[in-house]
Amino acid sequence: MGKGTTTIEVGDDGVAIITIFNPPVNSLSIDVLQSLKLNFDEALRRNDVKAIVVTGAKGRFSGGFDISAFGDVQKGKTSGLKRGFVAVDVLTDTVDAARKPSVAAIDGLALGGGLEVAMACHARISTSNAQLGLPELQLGVIPGFGGTQRLPRLVGLSKALEMMLTSRPIKGSEAHDLGLVDAIAPANELINTARKWALEILECKKPWVSSLYKTNKLEPLGEAREILNFARAQARKQAPNLKHPLLCIDVIEEGITSGPRAGLWKEADAFEELLRSDTCKSLVHVFFSQRGTSKVPGVTDVGLSARKIRKVAVLGGGLMGSGIATALILSNYPVILKEVNEKFLEAGISRVKGNLQSRVKKGQLTQEKYEKTMTLLQGALDYESFRDVDMVIEAVIENVSLKQQIFADLEKYCPSHCILASNTSTIDLNLIGEKTRSQDRIVGAHFFSPAHIMPLLEIVRTKMTSPQVIVDVLDVGKKIKKTPVVVGNCTGFAVNRTFFPYTQAAMLLVEHGTDLYKIDRAIVKFGMPMGPF
Repeated sequence: MGKGTTTIEVGDDGVAIITIFNPPVNSLSIDVLQSLKLNFDEALRRNDVKAIVVTGAKGRFSGGFDISAFGDVQKGKTSGLKRGFVAVDVLTDTVDAARKPSVAAIDGLALGGGLEVAMACHARISTSNAQLGLPELQLGVIPGFGGTQRLPRLVGLSKALEMMLTSRPIKGSEAHDLGLVDAIAPANELINTARKWALEILECKKPWVSSLYKTNKLEPLGEAREILNFARAQARKQAPNLKHPLLCIDVIEEGITSGPRAGLWKEADAFEELLRSDTCKSLVHVFFSQRGTSKVPGVTDVGLSARKIRKVAVLGGGLMGSGIATALILSNYPVILKEVNEKFLEAGISRVKGNLQSRVKKGQLTQEKYEKTMTLLQGALDYESFRDVDMVIEAVIENVSLKQQIFADLEKYCPSHCILASNTSTIDLNLIGEKTRSQDRIVGAHFFSPAHIMPLLEIVRTKMTSPQVIVDVLDVGKKIKKTPVVVGNCTGFAVNRTFFPYTQAAMLLVEHGTDLYKIDRAIVKFGMPMGPF
């Protein structure tokens, strides 16, 4: 059964609107790409069409190629598209080479293949908050629809390498500053702005630009090679076992030294090779696994909606507690940070300030935003201010009797709907809640240090934890930009359950006389950021 399509609608002004339709993110399935070519061919044939605007349905341009199709190709269920069909046949020889101008109207997302479609058009109009990027390297492949050739010619080599190698998207406003998009328009005026722009290209009032042959942003060959070699050195240092970042750089270089069309064919060959690699298969598995974490049988499929969490309390201002508080206030949650005395409370608040100031120094946070974020943090030495909190996260030392006393106190002071969460990494949650009558709202919220940076959040449920509580904590996890994973209440939960045997095996090798430095070197060479010692 086919998946997704494009539609064409011609207005009285002679502008054909081609709309990508494949909910939820208008991904570019094979059907969509074939339909896009048919619609473009139709628009180019029709005498009543003067210019073309490409856009996506329901406020999203396109989230990129349909990743689910990767698995079919890798398993041999389908041969996929013929070599160069999208990058050369559709986007270069049809869209880019068209005798009628085309403009991309970008809202929401233009990622991966979506951005590559937009770059093949003769101009791009975007909303200021649209996300534009080429994140393919996260999946073990490289941009395969001409992105390795067009992006450097639109934003310059250094920025293009940064965008591709880090897989980080940029907003429409930054894309405009870089020259990736030609103008910014509000969402309600986006299509009309794009229509007018396309007609003005036709009337020679706006430039008719083929991004594939644009050269003014490219550095001289000698300088370009230095930039590429530096990028190679960085890629080897950061990911010594990965081949695809280096192949991406090679493909970009081919286009600069031998011309963009040669670069397109090298890109097509590299993409095909990488698509069948073990790295790609593994990273695609990770991609779908991460998205699968939000689907919990018996919890997320029973019609429950997440309740609004208006205020969160964090117990303990140490390294972990202050990190959790930082993550929460960065996502606009008002937080009460409780400590046992004034000295510890001041230290905890100082840690939060330090975490935020580090972001200011790196340019990730403005001074104004820093000051506004800090107003969300309130210190406390008792439980009086806990009477209106919706969630508490305990992050004190791993001491059973202390945690039991804390949870008994929380039950007295917090409202009856309040979620009682523990950041414990090793203690049985049933034991922690043993002295309460609130086992249905006790849950584990295990962060990893530093909590405001590390993406994983283990949500630990007992047999008594209510599905509503799990749905609520899943929602909070997503809102503070974590990857929440629901796990059982067992020894080590999920991460430490796998980490324990890893460290035990390393210790066993040392006991049998293996040099511990040799073990560390082997683990780092394997790809881990550090060894067990």
